[in-house]
Amino acid sequence: MAPQQVKPVGGFSFENYTRNAVLETKGAKPPKATSTGTTIVGVIYDKGVCLGADTRATEGPIVADKNCEKIHYLAPNLYCCGAGTAADTEFTTNSISSQLELHRLSTGRKTRVVTAMTLLKQMLFRYQGHIGAALVLGGYDINGPQLYTIYPHGSTDKLPYVTMGSGSLAAMSVFESKWRPNLTREEAIAIVSEAIEAGIFNDLGSGSNVDVCVIEENSTDYLRNHVRPNERGIKEQSYRYPRGTTAILKESIRNFVDVVEGDAMDMS
Repeated sequence: MAPQQVKPVGGFSFENYTRNAVLETKGAKPPKATSTGTTIVGVIYDKGVCLGADTRATEGPIVADKNCEKIHYLAPNLYCCGAGTAADTEFTTNSISSQLELHRLSTGRKTRVVTAMTLLKQMLFRYQGHIGAALVLGGYDINGPQLYTIYPHGSTDKLPYVTMGSGSLAAMSVFESKWRPNLTREEAIAIVSEAIEAGIFNDLGSGSNVDVCVIEENSTDYLRNHVRPNERGIKEQSYRYPRGTTAILKESIRNFVDVVEGDAMDMS
């Protein structure tokens, strides 16, 4: 008699609930999703690549830096946006930038985007996600403009427009509705700025200003603080109150006699 086949049932599966409960009693802790607290984006246009990032660096619920640089130099034709742990993104990009410089000196050729992507993904995969760096890599080489996303565990995507970080969904909504092939340079900068602003205004981990980097065949422009949507305005009212506004219920004045240093020594 053939075994009866069980038809698959739709909906949620709780098959591992008992196993997970036993593991927790033995001290195992379930993995927790970490928030990168950033909005970084990139888009390919007709003559190059445009990258964008916000400038808020957070430390838990505290804004540690209002004007942090999240677009990192890798090579003259390569830049990389970083989300995640600030120190991890900084040192990871610095390390790879050093390797790419040595590669250029030994070969005499311009760095290819795929070379930087391979070095970054191999390093992150080696540490199995313990380096908290989510990256958007953009550059221009002999194959034209290219754009990659690199995740903390080493997986990669190659797409015409990308977003990463906790504000990525808000930024992606702008790209999904307004991106089209063969954008001009001005249109690319405008759509990247709008995408970053969407992250700034809809994600608490993102904020402050908009940085933009434009990479073309023979030029690279880093537009620091290209847009400042959160400039502090002038206070409309004065918050200085005249003396006597708050009633004094009780007043006590004590006069203390000054004691010079010599007298204090004699007294001791």
